[in-house]
Amino acid sequence: QVQLEESGGGLVQDGGSLRLSCAASGRASSNYVMAWFRQAPGKEREFVATINWSGGSTYYADSVKGRFTISRDNAKNTVYLQMNSLKPEDTAVYYCAARTRGISWSYASYDYWGQGTQVTVSS
Repeated sequence: QVQLEESGGGLVQDGGSLRLSCAASGRASSNYVMAWFRQAPGKEREFVATINWSGGSTYYADSVKGRFTISRDNAKNTVYLQMNSLKPEDTAVYYCAARTRGISWSYASYDYWGQGTQVTVSS
């Protein structure tokens, strides 16, 4: 069992930056594939970025590629999402997720979820 807790959300202006953190606790959390998803009002949850257990492989949604960076610090059991050049369309609740198997873009394949943190980008 793994528990995930996100932090770092908030209100930022168009073009600004935020760094989200996801603290993991529980059994062997450093061995998990981790990901960020987001969900805007009235829309389905969508993939943002994912990282393998070592941090050596990362993948991004086309909509955030070049602006967002996912990373992890296994010594701290924490995953980060650095978000730069934020746009109003990035406004959403951002969720951290973990799974025990390989990389996946599908939210349905993730085993553990945090409660989410709100990111609002004003124009």
